[in-house]
Amino acid sequence: MTRQRGFALLAGLMTVVALVCATIFVGVGALGDSEDRAGGAGRGSSDQAAASGSGAGGRGRTPVGSAAPASAGAWVGTWAAAPAGIEPGVPRGHVGRSIRNVVHTSIGGTAARITLSNLFSRQALLIGHASVAVADSHQDAGAVPGTMRSVTFGKRTSVVVPPGGHVVSDPVRLQVPSDTDLLVTVYTPAPGGPVTYHPRALRTSYTALGDRTRDLGGDAYIERAPVWRYLTAVDVLNRQARGSVVVIGDSITDGIGSSYDADHRWTDTLADRLRGSGLGVLNAGISGNRVLRQSLAAGKGPSGLSRFGRDVLGQAGAKAVFVELGINDIIRRPQETDPDLIVAGLKDLTRQAHARGLRVVGSTLMPFGGNPRHTEELEAVRDRVNDAIRSGDVFDRTVDFDRLLRDPYAPDRLRPHYDSGDGLHPSDAGYAAMGRFVDLGDLVGTEPARL
Repeated sequence: MTRQRGFALLAGLMTVVALVCATIFVGVGALGDSEDRAGGAGRGSSDQAAASGSGAGGRGRTPVGSAAPASAGAWVGTWAAAPAGIEPGVPRGHVGRSIRNVVHTSIGGTAARITLSNLFSRQALLIGHASVAVADSHQDAGAVPGTMRSVTFGKRTSVVVPPGGHVVSDPVRLQVPSDTDLLVTVYTPAPGGPVTYHPRALRTSYTALGDRTRDLGGDAYIERAPVWRYLTAVDVLNRQARGSVVVIGDSITDGIGSSYDADHRWTDTLADRLRGSGLGVLNAGISGNRVLRQSLAAGKGPSGLSRFGRDVLGQAGAKAVFVELGINDIIRRPQETDPDLIVAGLKDLTRQAHARGLRVVGSTLMPFGGNPRHTEELEAVRDRVNDAIRSGDVFDRTVDFDRLLRDPYAPDRLRPHYDSGDGLHPSDAGYAAMGRFVDLGDLVGTEPARL
């Protein structure tokens, strides 16, 4: 090869590389612009935007690369998990691995779509492939034959999730049963920065080396973890659906104290009771979450006030809101000892929901007298907050979980049968009683929310 021909070849290769890089840059930029329009924080988001939940606003979720489908009115949430923080120990993400999240549906449908979040990362996240399938109850991480579906984003099998943002997939044709487990798998081939996750899933999810998104069997998924990664919502297409009930809460809604891999949260009992009503139930609980303060470093999420637009109002088909929050403002440091501030925060949640025409049901704060954090001063704060809630001036309807679960002989404590053992979180029996205690008419009634 002559020197001239060598220089010419090198120049040609450099031109090709430049064109490829330009294409990648434009593609990522387009995805970021699409995410901005959908309510994501975009590539220029700050830590403050990510922490406050303002990145997603309250404008809902739109599939990346396209407008919402014509049948968007029939999309309804069947499962959700609120992003709570950054998974420790994996600052570059799970590079070269497939992450198989196991989630449980509330309402069924004829198609599905998923939402993936990169809320707490400053780096773009590349999803190489994704899939969804009905879980096989007879094998760990295995799928029911004939149900495995590849997931696309703007008709592409891969997608870049911008820093601080999220993406919603294209619809996937799949008969999704109610009250069943789904496998939602993503392959992350490149470093993507810190992993946005939900730490207290109370369900086992899995990881495997390589791209195993299409594996029907679960043999390759040898690593287990009790968390959900990247996945924050699964919606189904159901033309008879009436919408979804979105529950924002703390560890009591997250289900801490209930049996592992058993779906014994109080919201699971509520979903069982609502089956056939056309309503899904979405659990937006975060363990340790507060109304007024955020605890991102500890994986306890943005404050309830700041995340309400994204985690509640942004859910597909949101029909009614249930609020179970406030006890952590009292018992976790720095402790909030002014009950008026907590009540004002709860009222603001109601105001945000009313601005969307949504009915709000809320609960009293439950006893914690058997917990080491309990003091008489903090008990007085809880009583004052509960008095305000019972007055009817905070929510449209009130569910008195305090009176349901408290020991009649020691009202500042849980009944022994309903106590998981830490004096704060209910047992399976306690959660079942909570789910049965909610008046379904408060959630599905026709009386409009007060505006």
